[in-house]
Amino acid sequence: MNKIIVSILLAVILVLGINKIADVIFYVEKPEKSAYQVASNATTTSTTSSETSASESESGNIMAIFASTSAAEGAKVFKKCAACHSIAEGGANKIGPALWGVLGRKSGALPDYKYSKAMAAHGKPWTFDEMNGFLIKPKDWIKGTKMSFAGLKNEKERAAVILYMNENTNSPLPLN
Repeated sequence: MNKIIVSILLAVILVLGINKIADVIFYVEKPEKSAYQVASNATTTSTTSSETSASESESGNIMAIFASTSAAEGAKVFKKCAACHSIAEGGANKIGPALWGVLGRKSGALPDYKYSKAMAAHGKPWTFDEMNGFLIKPKDWIKGTKMSFAGLKNEKERAAVILYMNENTNSPLPLN
């Protein structure tokens, strides 16, 4: 029995000894800075609706981004929205409300659609900046909305969709 215990003890000491010797022989200095840098996004998440926007810098730039996109591009991107929303004049509500003439209209204002309490209480008009903030991440912009869409993270896609929605109305908002 003593031989077995001594053999196990010797094996452990041998493994630990080899490990220490290998560390001395193959010493590797740690770099000052990590080689793999994780990029951080400096946007702040909102705690209320548009008072503390999901990204104030993004919502303020929407007018400048309009120049780099078109309503035709927005029609392509709107296909993501078409499963839940119609945009045709006189179009029926689907899972979400009809979006004909949405820009300029007060949020939660269609009489024949049952909005969430949060959307009905929001009550602000859909301006370019308000729509941009909402489309970034609807659940962060209006806490309690029943819209389950994850949002459009690409600002050019958001701008294109907003231009497309602005075209689909009897009274488009001015772009200046």
